Formats: sequence, structure tokens, C-alpha cells
Amino acid sequence: MPSFTVRIELHDASLQDFENLYSAMIDEGFTDIIKSDTGKQYRMLPAEYDFDGHLTLEQVLYTAKQAAAKTGKKYAVFVAESKRRTWAYLEEVK
Repeated sequence: MPSFTVRIELHDASLQDFENLYSAMIDEGFTDIIKSDTGKQYRMLPAEYDFDGHLTLEQVLYTAKQAAAKTGKKYAVFVAESKRRTWAYLEEVK
């Protein structure tokens, strides 16, 4: 199953706007939690999301745009399909 990393930038946004974005992304099936090969879970950086599913890159972009548009703010979206990812110093989710 493909994995996607999504980054959304909201322009001229408040903390509440980012909280609204988070809710909209969760509603669309995204998460801000990633799992390591050992099974530990980590929180992604602010406004970054993960999506695992049988969608195309374009479909993930479309879905992320729908969620971002719900904030009413101008936005930019970046989507990458990921085979492997690595990270350092992300917050572990207990």
C-alpha cells in the first residue's frame, strides 16, 4: 500500500486555522503520526501529515486541497509518495 507525506502551508493563518486544518485532515483520512519499523509511533512536524491507502498521488493532492480549503485560508500543498522515510528527534507518541 502506498504511503504519502503531505505538507500544507496556510498563509496568514492563526493557531485556530491550523487546528481547523488538523481536524479537516483527520476527517479526510490523514494522520500526523508515523510508525517506525520497530512499531514505535512518532508525531510529524507541524502541518505535515501521512496518508496510507490505495490512492494515486493526484488523488491524495486533491483530498488534501479539499481539507485545506475548509480553513478559508490561502494555502500551498506538497505531496510526495514515500517508499522509505527516516527522521530524527520527532516526538514519540506513547
